[in-house]
Amino acid sequence: MDLPVELTLEQQFRLQNLKDQVKNLSQQEAQEFLLEVLRQMMVKDNLVKHLLKQA
Repeated sequence: MDLPVELTLEQQFRLQNLKDQVKNLSQQEAQEFLLEVLRQMMVKDNLVKHLLKQA
C-alpha cells in the first residue's frame, strides 16, 4: 500500500503560514503551541485507530 508522504500544495501553503505566525512567539508561547499541536495529533491518532477498528 503506497502512503502519501509529500504534502499537498494546500498543506505546504498552510505550513508556510504557520511558520510566519510562530516566528515571533516567545519561548513560552512556542512551547504551549507545540504541546497543543502534539495533543491534537494524539487525538487524531486515536480517532483514526477507532475508525479502523470500526471498518
